[in-house]
Amino acid sequence: MLTPDNIRSSFVTPATDLLESPSIGEVIAGKLLMLIVFLLMCIGIVIVYSSGAGWAVTKYSSSEYFLWRQLTFAVLGSFTVLLVSQMDYHFFWKTSKIILFASIILLTLLLVMKVVGLISGAARWIGFGPIKFQVSDFAKYAIIFHFSRLITEKQSYIRDLNNSYYPLLTLLMTVVALVALEPNFSTASLIAIIGFMLMFIGGVNIRYLLTTFSLLIPIAGVFAIAAPYRVARLLSFFSGDEKGLSYQVAQALIGLGNGGLLGLGIGASKQRDLYLPLSYNDFVFVVIGEEYGFVGALAVIALFAGFFVCGIIIAKHAPDSFGKYVASGITTAISLFAFINIAVACHLLPTTGVALPFISYGGTALLFNSLGVGILMSISRYKKRESQKVVSPVNLLYFRGQGKKSYLQSKGDMGNDRERQ
Repeated sequence: MLTPDNIRSSFVTPATDLLESPSIGEVIAGKLLMLIVFLLMCIGIVIVYSSGAGWAVTKYSSSEYFLWRQLTFAVLGSFTVLLVSQMDYHFFWKTSKIILFASIILLTLLLVMKVVGLISGAARWIGFGPIKFQVSDFAKYAIIFHFSRLITEKQSYIRDLNNSYYPLLTLLMTVVALVALEPNFSTASLIAIIGFMLMFIGGVNIRYLLTTFSLLIPIAGVFAIAAPYRVARLLSFFSGDEKGLSYQVAQALIGLGNGGLLGLGIGASKQRDLYLPLSYNDFVFVVIGEEYGFVGALAVIALFAGFFVCGIIIAKHAPDSFGKYVASGITTAISLFAFINIAVACHLLPTTGVALPFISYGGTALLFNSLGVGILMSISRYKKRESQKVVSPVNLLYFRGQGKKSYLQSKGDMGNDRERQ
């Protein structure tokens, strides 16, 4: 049976070699990732205040309501990154089953509460009072952790249909179906994409993936058109007539057009208060484009592109397979959500309820993404932490002694060979 220790011993440079030090690329990627996330959080604080002040006055009688909440969660998110980065990421190997089982229970509980009438409308949030979180965010990371573990454990027979692919597919479709029934079709689709991506990277037979994908497309299509509001979004997206655009999309395009090259200036958005719904959440990128123009919007896209590159570098140089898959999954998840949000704002994809990571208003999403960044940092720093343990004075004397012992032993073996000759 594979354990974290076995995994590490298989992929990490032995301690007797004083452990491989992290490369310059890894060090730069880790530090740059921290800087990028910090900048995105700062942008989020400013933009949420700018875009949500008017709505906050209307709803909560305070223009600073969204500002202080976003600032609080940004600080908590920063502490989460720093705290988790100091942990051994193999903790999530040990707890992946518990995390996945808990996510399935919570998703099922939401649907039960909806059936009995305790929740009206979409059943996405759980908790009491101000302490609530979106269970699909939890389920997304649960899939990443447990899939990374299972794919690592099954590497020797990863292309086997019955013992490898079917168990992985069953777990993924269970979570995806529960999220879709909330209903949250967009997040369910993204979780499915993340799961299939991890299986592809892990070496699952691509024929199985393509066959399953071809079967799921018609099912997803039927589910998408089962709800009138989703049909309206699709018709709006594929409409070639400007009059056929949905109200949100039309106002979003007007906002982006207002920004021009350099924008209208900080706090000068015209769309945020009167015309653009959820300007501080789903369509926050429109406010960025309107106030900071094409240059500002491009800068945000560049930050997310940099995040993706740094995450891929960390995954590539991860100490073991589990770290590689976890880093790939987290990087893909955050980057994919950012891409979808920006594409929707630019009318490149149909309207969905996907927030812009680190920038859109929302506490629990920011904390879960901060957890993901902390794990990426933990993976990038693992070699450095282990090498520092090895090079401590006591360990250094021990390994030097082991080296001297090996040298004397090899010298004695050479002498014995000469006597035999």
